[in-house]
Parts: sequence; C-alpha cells; structure tokens
Amino acid sequence: MNTGTVKFFNESKGYGFIKDESSQQEIFVHVSGLKDKVRQNDKVTFNIVEGKKGMNAVNVKKV
Repeated sequence: MNTGTVKFFNESKGYGFIKDESSQQEIFVHVSGLKDKVRQNDKVTFNIVEGKKGMNAVNVKKV
C-alpha cells in the first residue's frame, strides 16, 4: 500500500494524479480506481497497477 497526495482531480472528466510520497512520481488515477471521493491535496493510500498507458492508482482511500 502506497501513500501520497492528490495533486489534481477533475470530477467532471473523472481522472487526476496522485504524487507518491516515497518515489515522488505522479501516478494517474481514474474515477473507477477510487474507494472514497477525493479532492486536491487530500492524503490518500493506494495500490499501483500497470495500465494501458503506464502506472495507475487503484483502491484509492482517504487517510
């Protein structure tokens, strides 16, 4: 389980990015990967899976 901060999330488009605390990478997140509703600057935990275009955050939950 990774931890990070929501850098950006567009509710109308259903996607955004989470900055991983340990690697400092920005990970793509789609609304289908959310367990909780998130907003910019929320602290979250998540798992990373390989997607079609790179790494995706899934099982995203607010801390």
